[in-house]
Amino acid sequence: MELIDRRLLLAGGLAALVSAPAYARGLASYPAPVREAMVPVEGGRIYVRVNGDLAAPRAPLVLLHGGPGGTHEALMDALALADERAVILYDQLDSGRSDQPNDPANWRVARFVDEIEAVRRALGVTRWHVLGHSWGGTLALEYGARRPAALAGLTLASPLIATKSWIGDANLLVDALPAPIRAEIRRCETLKAPQPAACTNATDAFYAVYNSREPATDPARAYHRAVGGRGFNARLYQTMWGSSEFVSTGTLRSYNGEPLLAKLDGKRTLFICGQYDEARPATIGAYAARVPGAEFAVIAGAAHHLFGDRPEETVATLRGWLARQDALA
Repeated sequence: MELIDRRLLLAGGLAALVSAPAYARGLASYPAPVREAMVPVEGGRIYVRVNGDLAAPRAPLVLLHGGPGGTHEALMDALALADERAVILYDQLDSGRSDQPNDPANWRVARFVDEIEAVRRALGVTRWHVLGHSWGGTLALEYGARRPAALAGLTLASPLIATKSWIGDANLLVDALPAPIRAEIRRCETLKAPQPAACTNATDAFYAVYNSREPATDPARAYHRAVGGRGFNARLYQTMWGSSEFVSTGTLRSYNGEPLLAKLDGKRTLFICGQYDEARPATIGAYAARVPGAEFAVIAGAAHHLFGDRPEETVATLRGWLARQDALA
């Protein structure tokens, strides 16, 4: 799951909850795409952008954003990898710059997974690496379990594997917050919408610790302004997930992808998450241990928004992983 819009709008006062030192923050600016397309999928068209050479010797990397309802904005710092391979980003249907018919009939896991192959075919890619972050990790898990011939390597970044474990982690993390915030979150769980401002403040306090620990960079803010107001789709998020990261009442409330772990090619699979991630390292590590041969990495200092909190460390981890996968090809 992922709330990049909230991250961009978090009040500065929430930074008091975080005592992290300053780190290098990724790209100084985001390059313009070398190619853009609107790719037909079931229900409409999705926006796709490419940086780097799709015909380069190293297989390209496609990244699947979180949400449901998020956008590719959260993954822009992965463009640092375009110096060695093509990097493909896209907005899922009803998100960002893609068509937004807002028809709940389209909001099915399998349909979102099918978008991945639609992008590959439209770009003429024969083999690629796939990274899914958060809800995008759910889609990457489903895609990897299909064992497509085109899959060179799979990265599950802070993934939603099963809603039960996600909510279990969330409960542990809420309980670790300062008592006043914890009490307010629990009180707000009993209230119906619209909720008072105190509930929003308490929820944002959770996000400031476990979702995004760093403020948005200047390039991220500039890109957010440039792509316009059709960003995060709150209706899609609420319909499929719920009202917040720690409450699931939507169509994903019973999602369980754990059986798919047995279908993954462990030698081709990497699990990563942040040190302070709402997808807790203990949980993600346990999932990785169930996939023989899989690798597991924790990004020090990062919460859930890996590319926002520690972009350079995240990119460095991926460079090493992708190089090892290329050597297996």
